[in-house]
Amino acid sequence: MDTRQDTNLAIELTLLVALATLWGGSYTFIKLGVATIPPVTLIAARTTVAGLLLLAIMRARGIRMPTDAATWRRFAFQAVLNSVIPWTLIAWGERHVDAALATILNSAGPIFTFLLTAIVTRHEATTPRKLFGVVAGMAGILLIVGVDAFHDIGSGLVAEAAIVAATVCYACAAIFGRSFKGLDPMAPAAGSLLAGASVLIPASLVVERPWTLSPSLSSILALLALAVFSTAAAFAIYFRLIQTLGSVGTTAQAYLRVPIGVAISVACLGESLSQTAWIGLACVVLGVAAMAIPARWPAVAKPS
Repeated sequence: MDTRQDTNLAIELTLLVALATLWGGSYTFIKLGVATIPPVTLIAARTTVAGLLLLAIMRARGIRMPTDAATWRRFAFQAVLNSVIPWTLIAWGERHVDAALATILNSAGPIFTFLLTAIVTRHEATTPRKLFGVVAGMAGILLIVGVDAFHDIGSGLVAEAAIVAATVCYACAAIFGRSFKGLDPMAPAAGSLLAGASVLIPASLVVERPWTLSPSLSSILALLALAVFSTAAAFAIYFRLIQTLGSVGTTAQAYLRVPIGVAISVACLGESLSQTAWIGLACVVLGVAAMAIPARWPAVAKPS
């Protein structure tokens, strides 16, 4: 038995749980942030702080950002799909729905990615297990949105639809992100965040006039935690896991993130889920797990 390999695997699995926790906790941070900070301003600050931190990490690693205009146009398009639209929609949606519910609805990214892949790009094979995952996941979303949303037919339903739309954006971003092969994975992350900030900062200045705001201390701390931990630190862990566990193994965070995120929302915000939402949660976790768990766990490589 290779003790060293077992130790490496234990470290990587610990980091995997940490990643799921950081991303699962982001919904609670957003809920606290939008209490006194408008959505566009919150996300503008998130992308700016996280992008600058990732840029500093890249420089410390000796990695240079691309300078050609074509690559930065791709970064800008990725930003629209991966941060500008979805993060703003989620932040706005969480002004009207609980963080726990947003966590569940936004966890279906792999399901929409699969549907878009099967219908549009067709670069991956369709398997019975993935089809089962799609059915289970979509059933969970319908249970949540189709039943609970009618308790508040106005803003609640629109907010939930906005969060589902954000999930579709994530799916499109995941497919478009395949075009960045040949770059260090951290480059498109930092580049898209900075490109997103260049759009969101002017929008915030025009639409929400942040200099007139009086944010609470809890909102400011939530914003900093969201940018530093749930964005910059999470991306750094993610890119390490891509190198050690591989892209397939790293997707395991997708189904770990859901129960962890819900638990954080319930514990920190005092939220609760209806019986229907709990059933929907189980269906979504089952569906994402069926699509994300690899048939064989990848071998652990040593981080470079």
